[in-house]
Amino acid sequence: MLRVKEVADLVGISVRTLHHYDEIELLIPDKTTEAGYRLYSDDNLETLQQILFFRELGFPLKEIKQIINNPSFDKKEALELHRSMLLEKRSRLDQMIVTVEKTIQHMKGEIQMSNKEKFEGFDFSHNPYEQEARERFGDQAVNEANAKVQKMSNEEQRAFSEQFDAIYKKLAVIRHMAPESDEAQAGIRDWYNFLNNIGNYSLDAFKGLGEMYVNDKRFTNNIDQYGEGLAQFMCEAMGVFADENKK
Repeated sequence: MLRVKEVADLVGISVRTLHHYDEIELLIPDKTTEAGYRLYSDDNLETLQQILFFRELGFPLKEIKQIINNPSFDKKEALELHRSMLLEKRSRLDQMIVTVEKTIQHMKGEIQMSNKEKFEGFDFSHNPYEQEARERFGDQAVNEANAKVQKMSNEEQRAFSEQFDAIYKKLAVIRHMAPESDEAQAGIRDWYNFLNNIGNYSLDAFKGLGEMYVNDKRFTNNIDQYGEGLAQFMCEAMGVFADENKK
């Protein structure tokens, strides 16, 4: 059996994460020594693998717990589902890589791309964070936002994507400034207004969203593709914006 630090090193996650999984009864170690050390069995490791597969596919912890604790849960069937979903994800990523490579060639003047080709691989039909958004902000807010996006034409969706990208690039440039600076707050105001064009975010919800950017590594990793530390900067700046505009 392995101690918590050994499991953390083996898997590549933090000890704190394993402690949290234990506290919420998602992954309870099979044994605990008299000194209080957690000991993990091979069965525990198999369960942890399942948890991490589900996390990779965007499932929230609460839902994972319900799934794996269900008496009808079948590990082999779940693995087959994971494989299918990961293959689908890989296919979409492969298409996006091709689009990126063609875009680079287009920018160099080596080829010409049609507008349709520029957006191959993008998928607006599925939001991996939707379940968490529903839990945090409620079904009505998410349904209204989805309805607005679905009513957009292809051209409007492209404009939507381009505006999103422009805001993030602007914020990435100023991410080393103080979150309370005029420049930071102006950029965050643009983000607040953008979100409220498709949804209805209160100041508290906006602040909570910023906190999710650093509490959920999937958000952090995606946002930080624009620049390391951007998620943390946005979290702090969104908190300042919310607090200041309540006054």
